Amino acid sequence: MLSGCPGSKEADFRTKDVQTDVPAGKVPSQLRQWPVQLHLVSPVAPYYQGADVLLTADCVAYALGNYHTDYLKGKALAIACPKLDSGQEVYYEKIKSWIEDAKINTLSIMIMQVPCCSGLLKLAQRAAQDASRKVPIKYTVVSMQGEVLKEEWL
Repeated sequence: MLSGCPGSKEADFRTKDVQTDVPAGKVPSQLRQWPVQLHLVSPVAPYYQGADVLLTADCVAYALGNYHTDYLKGKALAIACPKLDSGQEVYYEKIKSWIEDAKINTLSIMIMQVPCCSGLLKLAQRAAQDASRKVPIKYTVVSMQGEVLKEEWL
């Protein structure tokens, strides 16, 4: 068992009741571009131009069962891990470029409830503050069991 960071603490959800009365069938992916990892994307790629952008911590899509239909649909995406990714100053520059160069419409940030995840929100807020133009920013905090704990426009 790891100690230290609460985000590294083991948790076992196998006893949690899983909703099984959901409609049958495949749920289509809402992914509209590739690549998605923030280190790999160009902030001025065509799919970011004037787009609603979703910046998601890596774990969110695994925790949130309705991620594609309720959050990703209609948005350009980038994913990042504020704890494990190195070179995050590049992330700051890319987020700032989305705002200034790609002239994105909105920026939504989704993070997990663990403390290390808040670094992604802070990084995006700093880039947005330093950008020459302003965009609406929304953030969502997701629990480790897939519940939306907080959703707010900044």
